[in-house]
Amino acid sequence: MSPILDQALEAARAAALFTEAARARAALAVAPSGTLDGAACDREQRLLHGFAWIATTSAALAALADWGCRAETAGRSRPLDALVIRIGFGEYLHQLLGGVPMSQNEMVRPAELGLDEAARRLADTPAVKTFLSGGNVAEARAEFVGLLAEGARPDEALDDETLDLVREQFRGFTAARIAPHAHAWHLADALIPDAVLSEMAGLGVFGVCIEEAYGGLGLGKLAMCIVSEELSRGWICAGSLGTRSEIAGELIGANGTAEQKARWLPGIASGAVLPTAVFTEPDTGSDLASLRTRATRKGEGWSIHGAKTWITHAARADLMTVLVRTDPDTPGHGGLSMLLAPKRRGGEAGAFPDPGLEGSEIEVLGYRGMKEYVLSFDGFHVPSDALLGEEPGRGFRQLMSTFEGARIQTAARAVGVGWNALELALRYAQERRQFGRPLIAFPRVADKIALMATELVLARELTYAAARQKDRGERCDIEAGMAKLLAARAAWSNADMNVQIHGGNGYALEYEASRVLCDARILNIFEGAAEIQAQVVGRGLLADRR
Repeated sequence: MSPILDQALEAARAAALFTEAARARAALAVAPSGTLDGAACDREQRLLHGFAWIATTSAALAALADWGCRAETAGRSRPLDALVIRIGFGEYLHQLLGGVPMSQNEMVRPAELGLDEAARRLADTPAVKTFLSGGNVAEARAEFVGLLAEGARPDEALDDETLDLVREQFRGFTAARIAPHAHAWHLADALIPDAVLSEMAGLGVFGVCIEEAYGGLGLGKLAMCIVSEELSRGWICAGSLGTRSEIAGELIGANGTAEQKARWLPGIASGAVLPTAVFTEPDTGSDLASLRTRATRKGEGWSIHGAKTWITHAARADLMTVLVRTDPDTPGHGGLSMLLAPKRRGGEAGAFPDPGLEGSEIEVLGYRGMKEYVLSFDGFHVPSDALLGEEPGRGFRQLMSTFEGARIQTAARAVGVGWNALELALRYAQERRQFGRPLIAFPRVADKIALMATELVLARELTYAAARQKDRGERCDIEAGMAKLLAARAAWSNADMNVQIHGGNGYALEYEASRVLCDARILNIFEGAAEIQAQVVGRGLLADRR
């Protein structure tokens, strides 16, 4: 093993010990008796979330070290990759010791968690000392950006010929069919054309994780990450088109009856059936236990009454996976069920031609191409065989089982958006000249690009690690939450830096930088806001039974 990888592994182990010290401090505050105290978790939310961010930062370093080891074992290591490790460890170790950013104005520092002694031990570790003094330094960043400007990129091979071919195929498709048109579609607030949807369906976008027996590719979550990432490099909406199919496919595949699987999965996999996820309500947000939309038995079926909001791609969808309250006498999660509700696709007869269902569009800054809606149900009829798995009262549990995959996929979308921002910034910095020099020649511009690329690799590898764990059949709710936390932050940071490098042009609608900024902002909100993710990670680590 090369010296820098030996040092990276030693530093990652030291960071893990620091995280264990943070865990112990958090446990004293929110689980003093050994069991999580809900009121204490609310009262000590900053401490709990700070621990989650420390654990996420440490996990990202471990994933980065693993990435370096795999590349070296396969004989792919290059100077550029060594610089990613050097800069990444240098920066994130400094953050652990000086302050991990939970948001733009919230930093968690060792002292407020009572980690002064643990921080001293971390800083005194020989490998950590090396990275602190010589990791994220000016000469390393300058060399790194010089290599990026020459066309070099961090290693992205997956040690799997099929997965590498998937990346190549979707990168080519995105470059040819998405990227050249994305900005015009965004500015026009237009739906992604049906012809492009058909091409994506032909490539298997909607059935990546669906079993081959039902017409899917059966490739798993890591393949899903690659597809989502590459499509999102062109436009987040292209990378998001498969999200609802991913959720519906997993819901039905894991919980549906044999008849439900046979009816719906082949159509979802082929793209003939476009699903939409209908979970969120206007006044509940992430508090799913408070859902009020109800479904009651009526004749040969169900009748739905209530309202849902932030429903993506609803008008063009053929199937709604709807979380409803079927037992009003059972409060909380226990009274919720999942219905597979077919609907007619919007068209000349209107966006929502079915009786009992109306929708109004929510105008949004970004994340266009599919459109967002508020849906109103007033006696909307659903067939009698629509209850998922024919199991009432299990809707919340069924939905929770999909959150791991959905959050991993969202992290992958964030990585794709981050790459888009980086490539735009790098190109503009090379082409734009000020004071007789290209922008990239100015250290403050080059520094931004160096950290943009480095953080993307950290976020990407943490996302891939979660996907691999999911593909092994292991529980990964914590790892999925970590991946989404870090990747969403990296995407937003990259999009913001891209606008800064563009200057005034980045604020102009005609430049793609403005679109990427709007698109990146949603990543810290949907599929569980950053604060929800930190809560999931923090509580999960303290209650971990694995």
